[in-house]
Amino acid sequence: MQEHHGSALMELYLERRADLVRFFTVRLRSVAAAEDLVQDIYVRLSGLDDPAAIQNPMAYLYRLGSNLMLDRLRGERRTAHRDGAWLDSQTVRIGNEEISAEPSAEAAVAARQRLSLLTAAIEDLNPQTQRIFRMHKFEGLSHPQVAAALGISRSAVEKHMMAALKHLLARLP
Repeated sequence: MQEHHGSALMELYLERRADLVRFFTVRLRSVAAAEDLVQDIYVRLSGLDDPAAIQNPMAYLYRLGSNLMLDRLRGERRTAHRDGAWLDSQTVRIGNEEISAEPSAEAAVAARQRLSLLTAAIEDLNPQTQRIFRMHKFEGLSHPQVAAALGISRSAVEKHMMAALKHLLARLP
């Protein structure tokens, strides 16, 4: 008997599907959104445990669709609020102008190009000078720490650093 009522409810859904799409298209102002919503109704109907308990199947279809629509609209509102809050945290307003903390695309490309040139220039250094430069500049070790780690004098570290900096200044614009 339950199987019969389940198929009756599904038959009603299939019979009224076009009406449901029209009804929700008006409310959502989008045929695609209405189609998605009506598909969600189908998914919910197919998962019902006891469709025979539904006393007014037509009203149930529209109520289910309305509830799904409200859930979707609330979710979209939360998403818009969250995205708006993120955008506000990432930008500064001066008058009516939005100023982003992010660099422009041109600045980002230029920075990548400078980084590429710097990397190539560092790779041109002899291995010992390169190692000393990386330890001091990238790992944050002081000259005495680099000297102790490599078993060389502090003066040797300073000479390698001066050679590295001269080389980089000559290679970089």
